[in-house]
Amino acid sequence: MTLNLSDTHLLNNGVRMPALGLGTWQAAQGDETEMAILDAFEVGYRHIDTATMYKNEETVGRAFRVSGLPREEVFITTKVWNDDQRSGQVARALEESLSRLGMDYVDLYLIHWPVPGKFVQTWRVLEDLARQGKALAIGVSNFMESHLDELATESRVTPAVNQFEWHPWLQQRALVERCRRDGIVVEAWAPIMKGKVSEVSEIVEIARRHKKTPAQVTLRYGLQNRVVMIPKSTRRERIEENADLFDFELSVDEMKLMAGLDQGKRLGPDPHHITF
Repeated sequence: MTLNLSDTHLLNNGVRMPALGLGTWQAAQGDETEMAILDAFEVGYRHIDTATMYKNEETVGRAFRVSGLPREEVFITTKVWNDDQRSGQVARALEESLSRLGMDYVDLYLIHWPVPGKFVQTWRVLEDLARQGKALAIGVSNFMESHLDELATESRVTPAVNQFEWHPWLQQRALVERCRRDGIVVEAWAPIMKGKVSEVSEIVEIARRHKKTPAQVTLRYGLQNRVVMIPKSTRRERIEENADLFDFELSVDEMKLMAGLDQGKRLGPDPHHITF
């Protein structure tokens, strides 16, 4: 399987989304994060994932402007937070995100979590925002099959992307298959298990054979499974390492071994029980 850093996924509305991006969860607003994004651009990343709740949209926007890259060459994702869903301020939330980013549109706008009793109404607003051109594509995050079922009965537009926790210990095959059946691109958060992949002996052994790190093996596993990967780092060496995935390939047996590591084990909240 030939892959490279410029690979993209074609979304169901014709927009192309880079297969590898830089996550910014827990990356503080300010110079360190700005430099990390600039480093990522220099390495070749063209996909940055942020969110209202991350409180670093201003830094993302500033880094983009400093980079001098054309707007159409960079894919920016942000997300509407739960409080804005509950208060019915979804449209205003995007306007505020755009103001902080210093942009006229985002490439992808996601519902961050499926807030019960609110996410269908939120989705209808996202549909309107997409028609207005303020988001080139719209999608969801942390939506399980039951949430997708409910949304499907009430929506006019199928989500372009579903971003959810996906890694060797939590591969959620039924959800992945459902998304693919509906034409929804799967995107992983916590793809390297918050660093815990380095503690998994099977991954360590595969990494040793390929002279790679456990994180690189795990990211390659995601890419070979056609999952969009957005590892987070603010360190230049890690940003480079996380993009150095294209000079090796996992064998069929190695892919099967990685698939067998699934434990159904979450490292983050259960989307069926939103308490925040």
